Amino acid sequence: MANFAKPGGPRFSVDVYQNEYLPEGGREVNAIVTVTAKGGATPAGPAAPAAVVLMVDCSGSMDHPPTKMRNARDATAAAVDTLRDGTHFGIVDGTHVAREVYPGGGRLAVADPTTRAQAKQALRRLGAGGGTAIGTWLRLADRLLAGADVSIRHGILLTDGRNEHESAAELKDALDACAGRFTCDARGVGTDWEVKEVTGIASALLGTADIVADPARLTGDFTRIMESTMGKEVADVALRVWTPVGTRIKFMKQVAPTVEELTDRRTEAGPRAGDYPTGSWGDESRDYHLCVEVPAAGLGQEMLAARVSLVAAQPDREVQNLGAQGLVRAVWTDDMAASTSLNSQVAHYTGQAELAQAIREGLDLRKAGDMDGATAKLGRAVQLAGVSGNADTAKLLAKVVDVVDAPTGTVRLKAKVAEADEMTLETRSTKTVRVKK
Repeated sequence: MANFAKPGGPRFSVDVYQNEYLPEGGREVNAIVTVTAKGGATPAGPAAPAAVVLMVDCSGSMDHPPTKMRNARDATAAAVDTLRDGTHFGIVDGTHVAREVYPGGGRLAVADPTTRAQAKQALRRLGAGGGTAIGTWLRLADRLLAGADVSIRHGILLTDGRNEHESAAELKDALDACAGRFTCDARGVGTDWEVKEVTGIASALLGTADIVADPARLTGDFTRIMESTMGKEVADVALRVWTPVGTRIKFMKQVAPTVEELTDRRTEAGPRAGDYPTGSWGDESRDYHLCVEVPAAGLGQEMLAARVSLVAAQPDREVQNLGAQGLVRAVWTDDMAASTSLNSQVAHYTGQAELAQAIREGLDLRKAGDMDGATAKLGRAVQLAGVSGNADTAKLLAKVVDVVDAPTGTVRLKAKVAEADEMTLETRSTKTVRVKK
Protein backbone atom coordinates (compact mmCIF):
# COMPACT_ATOMS: atom_id res chain seq x y z
CA MET A 1 0.00 0.00 0.00
CA ALA A 2 1.12 3.56 -0.73
CA ASN A 3 -0.57 6.80 0.20
CA PHE A 4 -0.32 10.49 -0.47
CA ALA A 5 -1.85 13.59 1.06
CA LYS A 6 -2.82 16.34 -1.36
CA PRO A 7 -2.16 19.69 0.35
CA GLY A 8 -5.48 20.90 1.75
CA GLY A 9 -7.21 17.80 0.49
CA PRO A 10 -7.72 14.12 1.25
CA ARG A 11 -5.03 11.51 1.76
CA PHE A 12 -5.18 8.88 -0.99
CA SER A 13 -4.19 5.25 -0.49
CA VAL A 14 -4.12 2.20 -2.77
CA ASP A 15 -4.46 -1.40 -1.55
CA VAL A 16 -4.17 -4.45 -3.80
CA TYR A 17 -5.91 -7.75 -3.00
CA GLN A 18 -4.99 -10.76 -5.13
CA ASN A 19 -3.71 -14.31 -5.28
CA GLU A 20 -0.45 -13.78 -7.12
CA TYR A 21 0.25 -17.51 -7.57
CA LEU A 22 -0.27 -19.07 -11.00
CA PRO A 23 0.09 -22.68 -12.13
CA GLU A 24 2.67 -23.56 -14.76
CA GLY A 25 1.49 -21.98 -18.01
CA GLY A 26 -1.02 -19.74 -16.21
CA ARG A 27 -1.48 -16.33 -17.79
CA GLU A 28 -4.40 -14.51 -16.15
CA VAL A 29 -3.82 -12.30 -13.10
CA ASN A 30 -6.78 -10.80 -11.24
CA ALA A 31 -6.60 -8.15 -8.56
CA ILE A 32 -8.99 -5.92 -6.64
CA VAL A 33 -7.58 -2.42 -6.26
CA THR A 34 -9.10 -0.42 -3.40
CA VAL A 35 -8.66 3.35 -3.61
CA THR A 36 -9.45 5.38 -0.49
CA ALA A 37 -9.50 9.13 0.09
CA LYS A 38 -9.63 10.23 3.71
CA GLY A 39 -9.43 13.32 5.84
CA GLY A 40 -10.22 16.04 3.33
CA ALA A 41 -13.73 17.47 3.46
CA THR A 42 -14.99 19.31 6.53
CA PRO A 43 -18.36 20.80 7.43
CA ALA A 44 -16.88 24.21 6.66
CA GLY A 45 -16.82 23.36 2.97
CA PRO A 46 -14.58 21.87 0.32
CA ALA A 47 -10.99 22.95 -0.19
CA ALA A 48 -11.51 22.98 -3.96
CA PRO A 49 -13.73 25.61 -5.62
CA ALA A 50 -16.79 24.06 -7.26
CA ALA A 51 -19.43 24.85 -9.87
CA VAL A 52 -22.82 23.14 -10.18
CA VAL A 53 -25.56 23.36 -12.82
CA LEU A 54 -29.01 21.98 -12.02
CA MET A 55 -30.96 20.83 -15.09
CA VAL A 56 -34.71 20.61 -14.40
CA ASP A 57 -37.09 18.86 -16.80
CA CYS A 58 -39.86 21.34 -17.63
CA SER A 59 -41.49 19.36 -20.46
CA GLY A 60 -45.27 19.10 -20.67
CA SER A 61 -45.37 15.75 -18.88
CA MET A 62 -44.06 17.41 -15.70
CA ASP A 63 -47.57 18.83 -15.28
CA HIS A 64 -49.10 15.35 -14.90
CA PRO A 65 -49.87 15.46 -12.06
CA PRO A 66 -49.29 19.16 -11.33
CA THR A 67 -47.67 18.30 -8.02
CA LYS A 68 -44.68 16.83 -9.93
CA MET A 69 -43.55 20.25 -11.15
CA ARG A 70 -44.02 21.70 -7.69
CA ASN A 71 -41.96 18.88 -6.18
CA ALA A 72 -39.20 19.54 -8.74
CA ARG A 73 -39.15 23.26 -7.88
CA ASP A 74 -39.03 22.50 -4.16
CA ALA A 75 -36.24 19.94 -4.60
CA THR A 76 -34.15 22.33 -6.68
CA ALA A 77 -34.68 25.07 -4.08
CA ALA A 78 -33.50 22.68 -1.36
CA ALA A 79 -30.40 21.88 -3.41
CA VAL A 80 -29.70 25.60 -3.79
CA ASP A 81 -29.98 25.98 -0.01
CA THR A 82 -27.38 23.23 0.40
CA LEU A 83 -24.76 25.09 -1.69
CA ARG A 84 -21.75 26.29 0.27
CA ASP A 85 -20.92 29.99 0.07
CA GLY A 86 -18.59 30.67 -2.85
CA THR A 87 -19.88 27.81 -5.03
CA HIS A 88 -20.63 28.85 -8.61
CA PHE A 89 -24.08 27.69 -9.69
CA GLY A 90 -26.79 27.96 -12.31
CA ILE A 91 -30.20 26.51 -13.12
CA VAL A 92 -31.31 25.28 -16.55
CA ASP A 93 -34.91 24.80 -17.73
CA GLY A 94 -34.91 21.70 -19.95
CA THR A 95 -37.49 21.00 -22.67
CA HIS A 96 -36.89 20.44 -26.41
CA VAL A 97 -34.49 23.35 -25.94
CA ALA A 98 -32.36 24.46 -22.99
CA ARG A 99 -32.89 27.83 -21.32
CA GLU A 100 -31.02 29.57 -18.53
CA VAL A 101 -33.33 30.14 -15.57
CA TYR A 102 -30.77 31.69 -13.24
CA PRO A 103 -28.65 33.77 -13.29
CA GLY A 104 -28.77 34.16 -17.10
CA GLY A 105 -26.39 35.91 -19.46
CA GLY A 106 -24.29 32.82 -20.12
CA ARG A 107 -22.67 32.87 -16.71
CA LEU A 108 -22.97 31.34 -13.24
CA ALA A 109 -23.83 33.02 -9.95
CA VAL A 110 -21.72 32.72 -6.80
CA ALA A 111 -23.63 31.29 -3.84
CA ASP A 112 -24.39 33.61 -0.95
CA PRO A 113 -27.62 34.49 0.88
CA THR A 114 -28.63 37.01 -1.80
CA THR A 115 -28.06 34.77 -4.85
CA ARG A 116 -29.73 31.81 -3.17
CA ALA A 117 -32.84 33.92 -2.54
CA GLN A 118 -32.79 35.21 -6.14
CA ALA A 119 -32.47 31.66 -7.51
CA LYS A 120 -35.40 30.41 -5.46
CA GLN A 121 -37.48 33.36 -6.65
CA ALA A 122 -36.64 32.45 -10.27
CA LEU A 123 -37.63 28.83 -9.63
CA ARG A 124 -41.15 29.90 -8.71
CA ARG A 125 -41.67 30.99 -12.31
CA LEU A 126 -40.88 27.56 -13.75
CA GLY A 127 -43.78 25.88 -15.55
CA ALA A 128 -44.29 22.78 -17.67
CA GLY A 129 -44.58 22.77 -21.45
CA GLY A 130 -42.67 21.47 -24.47
CA GLY A 131 -40.73 18.36 -25.33
CA THR A 132 -37.53 16.63 -24.19
CA ALA A 133 -34.06 16.95 -25.76
CA ILE A 134 -31.59 16.14 -23.00
CA GLY A 135 -28.50 16.62 -25.17
CA THR A 136 -29.28 20.35 -25.41
CA TRP A 137 -29.47 20.58 -21.60
CA LEU A 138 -26.08 18.93 -21.21
CA ARG A 139 -24.42 21.14 -23.83
CA LEU A 140 -25.70 24.30 -22.15
CA ALA A 141 -24.52 23.03 -18.75
CA ASP A 142 -21.10 22.34 -20.27
CA ARG A 143 -20.84 25.89 -21.66
CA LEU A 144 -21.82 27.40 -18.32
CA LEU A 145 -19.47 25.22 -16.29
CA ALA A 146 -16.57 25.85 -18.68
CA GLY A 147 -16.72 29.56 -17.89
CA ALA A 148 -16.05 29.05 -14.18
CA ASP A 149 -12.47 29.05 -12.86
CA VAL A 150 -12.98 26.03 -10.60
CA SER A 151 -11.62 22.51 -10.31
CA ILE A 152 -14.87 20.68 -9.46
CA ARG A 153 -17.55 20.85 -12.18
CA HIS A 154 -20.80 19.01 -11.57
CA GLY A 155 -24.27 18.65 -13.05
CA ILE A 156 -27.52 17.38 -11.56
CA LEU A 157 -30.14 16.31 -14.12
CA LEU A 158 -33.79 15.50 -13.49
CA THR A 159 -36.12 14.05 -16.11
CA ASP A 160 -39.56 12.44 -16.04
CA GLY A 161 -39.82 11.25 -19.63
CA ARG A 162 -38.13 9.72 -22.63
CA ASN A 163 -35.74 11.73 -24.76
CA GLU A 164 -38.21 11.97 -27.64
CA HIS A 165 -37.19 15.22 -29.33
CA GLU A 166 -33.67 14.30 -30.37
CA SER A 167 -32.16 11.11 -31.75
CA ALA A 168 -30.12 8.63 -29.75
CA ALA A 169 -27.12 9.67 -31.87
CA GLU A 170 -27.61 13.33 -30.91
CA LEU A 171 -27.69 12.45 -27.21
CA LYS A 172 -24.58 10.30 -27.60
CA ASP A 173 -22.76 13.13 -29.39
CA ALA A 174 -23.63 15.45 -26.50
CA LEU A 175 -22.40 12.92 -23.94
CA ASP A 176 -19.17 12.39 -25.88
CA ALA A 177 -18.64 16.17 -25.96
CA CYS A 178 -19.24 16.52 -22.21
CA ALA A 179 -17.34 13.42 -21.03
CA GLY A 180 -14.32 14.36 -18.96
CA ARG A 181 -15.47 17.98 -18.66
CA PHE A 182 -17.92 17.57 -15.80
CA THR A 183 -19.55 14.81 -13.78
CA CYS A 184 -23.32 14.44 -13.65
CA ASP A 185 -25.83 12.74 -11.37
CA ALA A 186 -29.05 11.79 -13.19
CA ARG A 187 -32.46 11.10 -11.67
CA GLY A 188 -35.66 9.77 -13.21
CA VAL A 189 -38.84 10.87 -11.45
CA GLY A 190 -42.04 8.85 -11.77
CA THR A 191 -42.14 5.85 -14.11
CA ASP A 192 -42.45 7.26 -17.66
CA TRP A 193 -38.73 7.65 -18.37
CA GLU A 194 -36.27 5.23 -19.95
CA VAL A 195 -33.91 3.51 -17.51
CA LYS A 196 -31.15 2.95 -20.07
CA GLU A 197 -31.16 6.64 -21.02
CA VAL A 198 -30.81 7.89 -17.45
CA THR A 199 -28.23 5.29 -16.41
CA GLY A 200 -26.36 5.88 -19.68
CA ILE A 201 -26.06 9.61 -18.92
CA ALA A 202 -24.71 8.96 -15.43
CA SER A 203 -22.33 6.29 -16.71
CA ALA A 204 -20.89 8.46 -19.48
CA LEU A 205 -20.40 11.38 -17.11
CA LEU A 206 -19.16 9.32 -14.13
CA GLY A 207 -22.07 10.21 -11.86
CA THR A 208 -24.83 8.32 -10.09
CA ALA A 209 -28.26 7.31 -11.40
CA ASP A 210 -31.39 6.49 -9.47
CA ILE A 211 -35.17 6.42 -9.59
CA VAL A 212 -37.39 8.68 -7.50
CA ALA A 213 -40.69 6.95 -8.10
CA ASP A 214 -42.55 9.23 -5.71
CA PRO A 215 -41.97 12.90 -6.66
CA ALA A 216 -42.55 13.88 -3.02
CA ARG A 217 -39.17 12.29 -2.22
CA LEU A 218 -37.24 14.52 -4.63
CA THR A 219 -36.27 17.10 -2.01
CA GLY A 220 -34.47 14.59 0.17
CA ASP A 221 -32.70 13.07 -2.82
CA PHE A 222 -31.54 16.41 -4.26
CA THR A 223 -30.29 17.51 -0.85
CA ARG A 224 -28.20 14.33 -0.49
CA ILE A 225 -26.76 14.76 -3.99
CA MET A 226 -25.74 18.34 -3.29
CA GLU A 227 -24.22 17.42 0.08
CA SER A 228 -22.12 14.80 -1.67
CA THR A 229 -21.12 17.27 -4.39
CA MET A 230 -20.05 19.85 -1.80
CA GLY A 231 -17.73 17.21 -0.31
CA LYS A 232 -15.77 16.67 -3.54
CA GLU A 233 -12.22 18.00 -3.39
CA VAL A 234 -10.15 16.47 -6.16
CA ALA A 235 -11.45 16.40 -9.73
CA ASP A 236 -10.67 14.20 -12.71
CA VAL A 237 -8.81 11.47 -10.84
CA ALA A 238 -7.62 8.63 -13.05
CA LEU A 239 -6.19 5.20 -12.35
CA ARG A 240 -2.91 5.04 -14.27
CA VAL A 241 -1.96 1.46 -15.06
CA TRP A 242 1.52 0.57 -16.27
CA THR A 243 2.23 -2.93 -17.57
CA PRO A 244 5.51 -4.46 -18.81
CA VAL A 245 6.24 -5.63 -22.34
CA GLY A 246 4.27 -8.73 -23.34
CA THR A 247 1.28 -8.10 -21.06
CA ARG A 248 -2.27 -7.12 -22.01
CA ILE A 249 -5.01 -5.59 -19.88
CA LYS A 250 -8.11 -7.73 -20.40
CA PHE A 251 -10.39 -5.41 -18.46
CA MET A 252 -10.62 -2.69 -15.84
CA LYS A 253 -13.92 -2.05 -14.10
CA GLN A 254 -15.19 -0.32 -10.99
CA VAL A 255 -16.92 -2.90 -8.79
CA ALA A 256 -17.91 -0.85 -5.71
CA PRO A 257 -20.01 1.04 -4.86
CA THR A 258 -21.42 0.24 -8.31
CA VAL A 259 -20.30 -1.84 -11.29
CA GLU A 260 -18.96 0.43 -14.04
CA GLU A 261 -17.01 -0.77 -17.09
CA LEU A 262 -13.89 1.35 -17.68
CA THR A 263 -11.92 -0.79 -20.14
CA ASP A 264 -12.88 1.14 -23.27
CA ARG A 265 -12.33 4.53 -21.60
CA ARG A 266 -8.57 4.15 -21.45
CA THR A 267 -6.46 7.01 -22.73
CA GLU A 268 -2.78 6.45 -23.44
CA ALA A 269 -0.41 8.03 -20.92
CA GLY A 270 3.08 7.19 -22.17
CA PRO A 271 4.95 3.96 -22.92
CA ARG A 272 2.86 0.95 -21.78
CA ALA A 273 0.71 3.16 -19.51
CA GLY A 274 -2.92 4.18 -19.74
CA ASP A 275 -5.38 6.23 -17.67
CA TYR A 276 -8.85 5.09 -16.63
CA PRO A 277 -11.16 7.92 -15.48
CA THR A 278 -12.84 7.76 -12.07
CA GLY A 279 -14.32 11.28 -11.75
CA SER A 280 -14.11 13.51 -8.68
CA TRP A 281 -13.39 12.43 -5.11
CA GLY A 282 -14.23 13.48 -1.58
CA ASP A 283 -13.92 11.38 1.58
CA GLU A 284 -14.73 7.90 0.18
CA SER A 285 -13.47 4.50 -0.94
CA ARG A 286 -14.03 2.57 -4.17
CA ASP A 287 -12.96 -0.84 -5.48
CA TYR A 288 -11.73 -1.74 -8.99
CA HIS A 289 -11.17 -5.12 -10.66
CA LEU A 290 -8.08 -5.31 -12.87
CA CYS A 291 -7.45 -8.37 -15.06
CA VAL A 292 -4.07 -8.66 -16.77
CA GLU A 293 -2.87 -11.29 -19.22
CA VAL A 294 0.83 -12.01 -18.73
CA PRO A 295 3.31 -14.09 -20.76
CA ALA A 296 3.57 -17.71 -19.64
CA ALA A 297 6.62 -18.38 -17.49
CA GLY A 298 8.39 -21.29 -15.81
CA LEU A 299 7.96 -22.51 -12.27
CA GLY A 300 9.63 -20.34 -9.67
CA GLN A 301 9.61 -17.23 -11.85
CA GLU A 302 7.87 -14.05 -10.82
CA MET A 303 7.14 -10.68 -12.40
CA LEU A 304 5.47 -7.35 -11.82
CA ALA A 305 2.23 -7.70 -13.78
CA ALA A 306 1.03 -4.10 -13.32
CA ARG A 307 1.64 -0.94 -11.37
CA VAL A 308 -1.43 1.11 -10.48
CA SER A 309 -1.07 4.77 -9.49
CA LEU A 310 -3.35 7.80 -9.17
CA VAL A 311 -3.21 11.03 -11.15
CA ALA A 312 -5.40 14.11 -11.38
CA ALA A 313 -5.65 15.33 -14.96
CA GLN A 314 -7.99 18.25 -15.57
CA PRO A 315 -8.50 19.46 -19.15
CA ASP A 316 -5.87 22.00 -20.24
CA ARG A 317 -4.01 21.65 -16.94
CA GLU A 318 -0.82 19.86 -15.92
CA VAL A 319 -1.25 16.27 -14.77
CA GLN A 320 -0.75 15.92 -11.03
CA ASN A 321 0.65 12.68 -9.66
CA LEU A 322 -1.23 11.88 -6.45
CA GLY A 323 1.56 9.58 -5.30
CA ALA A 324 -0.45 6.57 -4.12
CA GLN A 325 0.30 3.33 -5.93
CA GLY A 326 -0.14 -0.44 -5.71
CA LEU A 327 1.66 -3.38 -7.32
CA VAL A 328 0.09 -6.44 -8.97
CA ARG A 329 2.37 -9.48 -9.05
CA ALA A 330 2.53 -12.87 -10.76
CA VAL A 331 4.42 -15.88 -9.32
CA TRP A 332 4.45 -19.31 -10.98
CA THR A 333 4.32 -22.31 -8.63
CA ASP A 334 3.69 -26.05 -8.64
CA ASP A 335 1.85 -25.72 -5.30
CA MET A 336 -1.68 -26.65 -6.37
CA ALA A 337 -3.25 -25.31 -3.18
CA ALA A 338 -1.65 -21.91 -3.71
CA SER A 339 -2.34 -21.59 -7.44
CA THR A 340 -5.97 -22.73 -7.30
CA SER A 341 -6.99 -20.59 -4.33
CA LEU A 342 -9.31 -17.75 -5.35
CA ASN A 343 -8.79 -14.49 -3.49
CA SER A 344 -11.92 -13.68 -1.49
CA GLN A 345 -12.13 -10.10 -2.81
CA VAL A 346 -11.79 -11.22 -6.43
CA ALA A 347 -14.37 -13.98 -5.94
CA HIS A 348 -16.85 -11.60 -4.27
CA TYR A 349 -16.71 -8.93 -6.95
CA THR A 350 -16.75 -11.43 -9.79
CA GLY A 351 -20.08 -12.57 -8.35
CA GLN A 352 -21.32 -8.99 -7.95
CA ALA A 353 -20.58 -8.20 -11.59
CA GLU A 354 -22.37 -11.38 -12.67
CA LEU A 355 -25.31 -10.40 -10.44
CA ALA A 356 -25.70 -7.04 -12.20
CA GLN A 357 -25.48 -8.69 -15.62
CA ALA A 358 -28.00 -11.40 -14.70
CA ILE A 359 -30.54 -8.78 -13.58
CA ARG A 360 -30.17 -6.72 -16.74
CA GLU A 361 -30.42 -9.75 -19.01
CA GLY A 362 -33.33 -11.21 -17.04
CA LEU A 363 -35.38 -8.01 -17.23
CA ASP A 364 -34.63 -7.62 -20.95
CA LEU A 365 -35.78 -11.20 -21.59
CA ARG A 366 -38.93 -10.59 -19.55
CA LYS A 367 -39.76 -7.52 -21.65
CA ALA A 368 -39.11 -9.53 -24.82
CA GLY A 369 -41.57 -12.24 -23.70
CA ASP A 370 -38.95 -14.96 -23.08
CA MET A 371 -40.31 -16.04 -19.69
CA ASP A 372 -38.16 -19.19 -19.41
CA GLY A 373 -34.99 -17.25 -20.11
CA ALA A 374 -36.03 -14.48 -17.72
CA THR A 375 -36.77 -17.00 -14.97
CA ALA A 376 -33.34 -18.60 -15.36
CA LYS A 377 -31.45 -15.30 -15.29
CA LEU A 378 -33.40 -13.79 -12.41
CA GLY A 379 -33.12 -17.05 -10.50
CA ARG A 380 -29.37 -16.90 -10.89
CA ALA A 381 -29.50 -13.28 -9.67
CA VAL A 382 -31.39 -14.34 -6.53
CA GLN A 383 -28.77 -17.02 -5.90
CA LEU A 384 -25.87 -14.57 -6.33
CA ALA A 385 -27.51 -11.91 -4.17
CA GLY A 386 -27.82 -14.45 -1.36
CA VAL A 387 -24.25 -15.70 -1.65
CA SER A 388 -22.77 -12.19 -1.64
CA GLY A 389 -24.99 -10.83 1.13
CA ASN A 390 -26.51 -8.17 -1.12
CA ALA A 391 -29.71 -7.85 0.92
CA ASP A 392 -30.95 -4.67 -0.78
CA THR A 393 -30.82 -6.27 -4.23
CA ALA A 394 -32.44 -9.44 -2.87
CA LYS A 395 -35.38 -7.35 -1.60
CA LEU A 396 -35.77 -5.68 -5.00
CA LEU A 397 -35.67 -9.05 -6.76
CA ALA A 398 -38.39 -10.38 -4.43
CA LYS A 399 -40.75 -7.75 -5.87
CA VAL A 400 -40.28 -9.16 -9.37
CA VAL A 401 -40.08 -12.90 -8.66
CA ASP A 402 -41.46 -15.29 -6.07
CA VAL A 403 -38.44 -16.92 -4.45
CA VAL A 404 -38.98 -20.67 -4.01
CA ASP A 405 -35.44 -21.54 -2.92
CA ALA A 406 -32.76 -18.83 -2.87
CA PRO A 407 -29.66 -21.09 -2.50
CA THR A 408 -30.53 -22.94 -5.72
CA GLY A 409 -31.93 -19.90 -7.51
CA THR A 410 -35.38 -21.46 -7.93
CA VAL A 411 -37.93 -18.71 -8.62
CA ARG A 412 -41.22 -18.01 -10.37
CA LEU A 413 -41.92 -14.80 -12.25
CA LYS A 414 -44.67 -12.75 -10.63
CA ALA A 415 -47.74 -12.44 -12.83
CA LYS A 416 -48.08 -8.73 -12.03
CA VAL A 417 -45.19 -6.42 -11.23
CA ALA A 418 -45.51 -2.73 -10.40
CA GLU A 419 -43.69 -0.67 -13.01
CA ALA A 420 -41.87 1.28 -10.30
CA ASP A 421 -40.56 -1.97 -8.77
CA GLU A 422 -39.21 -3.24 -12.09
CA MET A 423 -37.59 0.11 -12.90
CA THR A 424 -36.05 0.34 -9.44
CA LEU A 425 -34.48 -3.10 -9.81
CA GLU A 426 -33.11 -2.22 -13.25
CA THR A 427 -31.79 1.19 -12.19
CA ARG A 428 -30.11 -0.15 -9.04
CA SER A 429 -28.87 -3.42 -10.55
CA THR A 430 -25.26 -2.22 -10.56
CA LYS A 431 -25.19 -1.31 -6.85
CA THR A 432 -22.88 -3.64 -4.97
CA VAL A 433 -21.98 -4.50 -1.40
CA ARG A 434 -18.37 -4.57 -0.30
CA VAL A 435 -16.71 -7.76 0.76
CA LYS A 436 -16.21 -8.16 4.49
CA LYS A 437 -12.48 -7.92 5.02
